[in-house]
Amino acid sequence: MADEPIGSLDGQTPMQYAITPGFDYLAKNGVSGMLNTVPEGFAPGSEIANLGILGYDVSKVYEGRGSLEAASMGVDIEADEVAMRCNIICVENGKIKNHSAGHISTEEASQLIETLQNELGSEIISFHCGVSYRHLLKIKGGKKDVDCTPPHDVPGAEVDSVLPKALTDDAKPTCDMLIDLMRRSYEVLMKHPVNRRRMEIGKDPANMIWPWSLGYRPSMATLNELYGINKGAVISAVDLIKGIGCYAGLDVLEVEGATGLYDTNYEGKAKAAVDALKSGYDFVFLHVEASDEAGHEGDVDLKVKTIEYLDKRIVQPVIAAVKEIEEPVSIALLPDHPTPCHLKTHTANPVPFVIWRQEMEPDSVVFFDEQSAKNGAYGNRSVLEFMPLFLNH
Repeated sequence: MADEPIGSLDGQTPMQYAITPGFDYLAKNGVSGMLNTVPEGFAPGSEIANLGILGYDVSKVYEGRGSLEAASMGVDIEADEVAMRCNIICVENGKIKNHSAGHISTEEASQLIETLQNELGSEIISFHCGVSYRHLLKIKGGKKDVDCTPPHDVPGAEVDSVLPKALTDDAKPTCDMLIDLMRRSYEVLMKHPVNRRRMEIGKDPANMIWPWSLGYRPSMATLNELYGINKGAVISAVDLIKGIGCYAGLDVLEVEGATGLYDTNYEGKAKAAVDALKSGYDFVFLHVEASDEAGHEGDVDLKVKTIEYLDKRIVQPVIAAVKEIEEPVSIALLPDHPTPCHLKTHTANPVPFVIWRQEMEPDSVVFFDEQSAKNGAYGNRSVLEFMPLFLNH
């Protein structure tokens, strides 16, 4: 939800412009700062930022986005396999129109993935259905040293200008296979009945796969091993976040109506978090994707709305509920990375964060946004400092 000043918002960011009394309560009664969630040398992806926020050194544990999402999907990665995210995107006139095929439904996408597996799959290649446009591709004997541009980073780009590139000679067969699959997928998907129906009613067709973020099975310590968290949970609509939670030893709490978009079940997520704390969980990681997707769409008004929804429908109810819990509770609020509306993609700029717990000594900050947090007592921190601060270690 972090962004940059926008002219139509009187030069304010969406977080500054939005009405967020819950956010500001945490700022006024807690301690704020700025967090560098993307270490130098890494692209500003959600996988990098969220791993770091949870206390993992990505230089040691990161193995690609696909392998993390596989854990959430219940798909095992064998020792000789490489896994990767496999978007279904919309291509128009040889250019990437959008990274999500117009946020295709999971029901529609599952039919496309099934067809891709039947027509392009083999003993070596396998497609696995995820949520909406986010899916998984595995290749037996594949190599991860392939440079694949995330499609959300290059909207409007010519497809041929951003195709995968092998980084080593050993990875060239894998790279060639991916490019071949991408080209063949266009032929398969363009004639699919799902896409014919979508085009008939004016929707974007999901007409090409876009593989990216290759990796092997990761080896990660659990949060219990790292920080002594006995029982933790993750709440998200996104397979990536749930997959990180699986490797971190967190229970995945499913919430009906959680979509990853502005229409997600905010109240259901808040209730699930509070119920978890009341039932013996020590730690809950609650993730909302809506503002990120609004940023990718470049929709300023929608981004403001998602931030206000987050405040009113999750943060305020959670604050009220935890005050009634007998044990002391800490709350942290932060984005994982900025997604500026004018860029429609992620940046590596620091993000604001605030930590609140009952009876802590607050700093002078009274609003939660990108500018106010710069004056917080925590100052400018590296991402690996966050969990010790939050857990008060």
